[in-house]
Amino acid sequence: MDRVKSSMQQVPNAIPKALIRRTTGAANSLEVEKENFERSQAVSINKAINIQEVAVKEKHARTCILGTHHEKGAHTFWAAVNRLPLSSNAVLCWKFCHVFHKLLRDGHPNVIKDSMRNKSDLSDMSRMWGHLSEGYGKLCSIYLKLLITKMEFHIKNPRFPGNLQMSNRQLDEAGESDVNNFFQLTVEMFDYLECELNLFLNVFSSLDMSRSVSVTAAGQCRLAPLIQVILDSSHLYDYTVKLLFKLHSCLPADTLQGHRDRFQEQFKKLKSLFYRSSNLQYFKRLIQIPQLPENPPNFLRASALSEHISPVVVIPAEASSPETEHMVETEDLVDTDIPVQAAVETQFDDLFGNSAATDPFNFNSQNGLRKDDKDRVIEQLTREIQALKEELESFKLESGRLCQALRGRVSELEAELAEQSHLRMQALGESEFLRAELEDLRRVREDTEKEQRSLTEIERKAQANEQRYTKLKEKYSELVQSHADLLRKNAEVTRQMTVAQAAQDEVEAVRREMQEKVKATQEAADKQELDQVQQLQELQRELLSSRAELDGLRDTVTSSQQSSEELASQLSGLEAQKAELAQTLSEKEEELTGLGEQLEHVQSVLTNERESGVKAAEVLQNQLNEKESREQVLESQLLATRWAALQGAVEEAERIVQDSLTQIDDPAHISCTSSADYLASRCQASLVCVDRLHSARDVYLADHTGVSELVRALTQLAHLVGDTIVQGSATSHMVPVEQADALSDSVKACGAETLALLGQLKQEDSLAAADSTTLRGALGAILATAETLRPKGLELQQGELGDLVEQEMAATSAAVESAAARIEEMLNKSRAVDSGIKMEVNEKILASCTELMQAIKVLVLSSKDLQRDIVESGRGAASMKEFYVKNSRWTEGLISASKAVGWGATVMVDAADLVVQGKGKYEELMVCSHEIAASTAQLVAASKVKADKDSTNLVRLQRASRGVTQATAGVVASTKSGKSQIEEKDTMDFSSMTLTQIKRQEMDSQVQVLELETKLQRERERLGELRKKHYELAGVAEGWGEEEGTG
Repeated sequence: MDRVKSSMQQVPNAIPKALIRRTTGAANSLEVEKENFERSQAVSINKAINIQEVAVKEKHARTCILGTHHEKGAHTFWAAVNRLPLSSNAVLCWKFCHVFHKLLRDGHPNVIKDSMRNKSDLSDMSRMWGHLSEGYGKLCSIYLKLLITKMEFHIKNPRFPGNLQMSNRQLDEAGESDVNNFFQLTVEMFDYLECELNLFLNVFSSLDMSRSVSVTAAGQCRLAPLIQVILDSSHLYDYTVKLLFKLHSCLPADTLQGHRDRFQEQFKKLKSLFYRSSNLQYFKRLIQIPQLPENPPNFLRASALSEHISPVVVIPAEASSPETEHMVETEDLVDTDIPVQAAVETQFDDLFGNSAATDPFNFNSQNGLRKDDKDRVIEQLTREIQALKEELESFKLESGRLCQALRGRVSELEAELAEQSHLRMQALGESEFLRAELEDLRRVREDTEKEQRSLTEIERKAQANEQRYTKLKEKYSELVQSHADLLRKNAEVTRQMTVAQAAQDEVEAVRREMQEKVKATQEAADKQELDQVQQLQELQRELLSSRAELDGLRDTVTSSQQSSEELASQLSGLEAQKAELAQTLSEKEEELTGLGEQLEHVQSVLTNERESGVKAAEVLQNQLNEKESREQVLESQLLATRWAALQGAVEEAERIVQDSLTQIDDPAHISCTSSADYLASRCQASLVCVDRLHSARDVYLADHTGVSELVRALTQLAHLVGDTIVQGSATSHMVPVEQADALSDSVKACGAETLALLGQLKQEDSLAAADSTTLRGALGAILATAETLRPKGLELQQGELGDLVEQEMAATSAAVESAAARIEEMLNKSRAVDSGIKMEVNEKILASCTELMQAIKVLVLSSKDLQRDIVESGRGAASMKEFYVKNSRWTEGLISASKAVGWGATVMVDAADLVVQGKGKYEELMVCSHEIAASTAQLVAASKVKADKDSTNLVRLQRASRGVTQATAGVVASTKSGKSQIEEKDTMDFSSMTLTQIKRQEMDSQVQVLELETKLQRERERLGELRKKHYELAGVAEGWGEEEGTG
């Protein structure tokens, strides 16, 4: 009971307070909303930019980006950032640069303009951090320079959005069709990309790549801003390539040499950085980084632009995680359009009820303070509006999430498509690379064979050296043997000298003995002088003989001494010869040792080379096998793709023919009419296309490579047959009933036979057996019917001039189109057969001829429009045929000019065909070009002779005439250039000629010059006479004399 009383005392006071808060909340809702916005932005900025060395969270950065779009500027962001101590903490400054870079890319466009006010502060901060040579200080300085460069670039080029996403048309509009603007824009993009690459390189150089830095918080803090750099760099690279191709099409190649060199340097850096980034684990889950091609684009070849693939950076859709699930904070979920007081009141009404009539505690109603019905309706509508707003916000959030998911899926599919194209190009590049490796392997094999031959030569030399060594060894053995013999001879001589010395000693002993005997004999003689006189005489005789013998022994000793001296001198000579031989032997042994070492080294090197060659051959053979398997897979895929393209073309052709058959049954088609002449021309073109289709079918069946020609033939056949069906039905509306029925039946039969033929071509097993005989018969029946319906008589009547003008103009257009088609076929044949300079010359000549045909086609169309204006303005109440009859001479001039243009186009294509095949002359092509220019000038003169000066079609005709003149000049210029490249100029070498020979050659040259000048003069006179006769015949044919006589 007490609780009830207390509630009864409290409730009456609560309701008036709620009413007061409601009125005050409505008045201050804008201020509260602004305060809540600034508070939430300040919280998000402080959470995103802090001193913790971790990566910036995406939800805080996204809140800052949404804030710039909410207030359409960056005032709140800079108001919060200016209060941060960016100059005192490098990590804080680094994370500020990251968030600011995101705002410049994805924020409101006014962020760049609002941020330019702080450019000087950013420059000062960059210089201040630049004094540090390592850590975050140096990175902050480089990052601030990049952001300043980005702001300046977007201020100078306001057409570029912050995220740099532009189409090709927008890129062309950015240069305003001025080559100077494109030149300057390319330089600015080079500077911009240079700053991006500088930051890229410095971040990588500051990290220790030997460890897994991408999984650490500090490493992710440094790597996170590189995602924005990758996004900017991919667009800058793509736009730079396209702008350089555009500049090379307008300026000489030498002028752009500096641009190409700078692009080559940046291409190498960007390719290396993209490759290194794609291998980091941190980037693999956040972004899909594209890979640049193996080689940079060749800007000197205009067709290389079609090979360029724009790099696509894909950011996958974010997976659900605890971080992403709570991205929207509590304060973001509160609708700031509803005041806080209104929310409190809503909760109060939900708790106590909102009906004053049924509230037992509403003492105001008891006291007569009842709300009127109008207030209740307002409150009810307010609640309904609030509920609808909440529902609308939920729908917006859901649709936003769905759109984001769809965009992510589209981006993924585009990236997959680009990746598949890149893989295809990479496979082609690998195929070319493997072919080059195969050629290198062949060259290596040839080099190996050469080395084998050189090894054989070395072995032969080694055998020769070994033979020399054997001979030297034998000679050394002989020297050793001779030395031993000399030693033995020396020992014998020494022994002989010893014997001689012993003999001399014996002689001395005999002499002493004889002296003793003489003394004894003298003593005995003294004693027995008388008794031994006879003995004395005998002894004297013995003495004489002894002395003779002694003299002989002395002579023998003397000769022995002389022979010993001679032997000593011979021994010394032998000793010297022995020393020389020993020295020579040592040198030969050293040389032989060196040769042996060289031989061992060569054998080891040869063994290593053989082993490496065998291993390389095995590796290359494996690569070759892998390449062949890949080529087989690619070939099968290519065949499947070609067959799919052919089936698509056949299905499209069936739809075209079926649409034509459906169109002739349409009641609205009854009012359409056509002529038999035009129907006959369509039938003839269809028959020619059937022949072309069979030729293309045979080429395709031969090697399955000519699918493009078969697809073109199918498409052309479908259009021509469809046109024949429609024109045949329209012609049947102008003829009698019996002939009309026959013609309609023939047209429907032609359509049915065409569908049957296309059905055979659609099946792979019946492609070779497809027969067009019945289709030819149906077309022949239509052509025969058209011939019978054509007006009889070969003489041209005055009433047929109008039809003849239209026919000649149509024939001229057909001749020009046929010439353009033939030029395209010649270009394809030249690309398949020729190569090198000849292919380049043929491409230039045929490209200029194609431009001339296009210009002539534009001229013929402009002439038709001008003639239509002339007829409409000059015929009055008369019909078109009557106007042509009245102005028959003018009409005949148009017919003659049209014939001349068509004839000139045909002749020029024939001349170009002969030139491409190497059978024609370049001068013929130049003359044909001048003849076409003269014929088109005649057509222009005949068309504008009756035209109004202020006619817009006349201005178009004159512009088309100038285009034909420029295209003619292009044909002549390309022909002259090709002639100068193809023709070889012989060098004049007179060094080996004598004075008399040179004088003789000089006289012969003068004679030849005089003969050529005489021949030139005669040809000029003949040309003048031919032109006179041509003018006379043209005047007679077109009645110039009659007009002058009547005039």
